[in-house]
Amino acid sequence: MTQRSKTIWYWIITGILSLCLFSGGLFQALQLQGVIQGFKPLGYPVYFISLIGIWKMLGIIAILIPKFKLLKEWAYAGLFFTMTGAGISHIASNDIHPQIVAPIVFSIFTVLSWYLRPADRKISIA
Repeated sequence: MTQRSKTIWYWIITGILSLCLFSGGLFQALQLQGVIQGFKPLGYPVYFISLIGIWKMLGIIAILIPKFKLLKEWAYAGLFFTMTGAGISHIASNDIHPQIVAPIVFSIFTVLSWYLRPADRKISIA
């Protein structure tokens, strides 16, 4: 894969990930009724929904802004843990619906975005 195609794929995947997670995080932060209904089978308190939503939005902002390479690493890790945790939470609570696909797909997109990120967004170890 050439550097140019790698960069193009990075921005496509990161753009989709950012749009979906930021908007979902906003809906969670605002505690929209549909979001609350989606969390009910998991047994989490309502305040937790806002907390997760705010973390998602902050994570996406950290990934998109230039510089702050270490912050980006933490943001990618946090988003990965949040998305895999969401998938595991649905499985553990026997809430297996089509909505379980989204956390799995977003976990994969998070890893792909991290892997494909340009050199100027990586921490160099030297």
